[in-house]
Amino acid sequence: MATNHSFDIVSEVDFQEVDNAVNQALKEIQQRYDLKDSATTLELNKKDKVLSMNTKDDYSRKQTIDILQTKFIKRGLSIKALKYKEPESASNGRLRQVIELQSGISKDNAKIIVKAIKDAKLKVNAQIQDEQVRVTAPKIDDLQAVIKLVRDADYDFPTQFVNMK
Repeated sequence: MATNHSFDIVSEVDFQEVDNAVNQALKEIQQRYDLKDSATTLELNKKDKVLSMNTKDDYSRKQTIDILQTKFIKRGLSIKALKYKEPESASNGRLRQVIELQSGISKDNAKIIVKAIKDAKLKVNAQIQDEQVRVTAPKIDDLQAVIKLVRDADYDFPTQFVNMK
């Protein structure tokens, strides 16, 4: 039996599910009466982890964001992964908005998680490894306490727990 147990805290986005959510959102936008003539487009760039929206006015933009968030939730994706940039003017009086998809835990966010774990005074060891946090402990109960602690903390980025050993 292993003397130390571990798991990783990660922040990942399933881009296939994001693609499905975007396609469903576009289908609903084309069918909705109030958005039919808005010629709204949503384009997913998986390489840059960016979603680009182009629409005719602020009303259409807000409705599109609402539809997109609904589709994310239905597909089991966290809307915390969406980071909205300021809407900007595009040609012909249209609006463009860039939405970044947050994937991976930044160094600053990883430090916040590690500090919260250390402040809880649990007998665990938390280390930052690239875009994830590895937590090790001799007892599985301590690891489960860390999972509960991280889930209860309301971070502005999604967290998942993987590689439990």
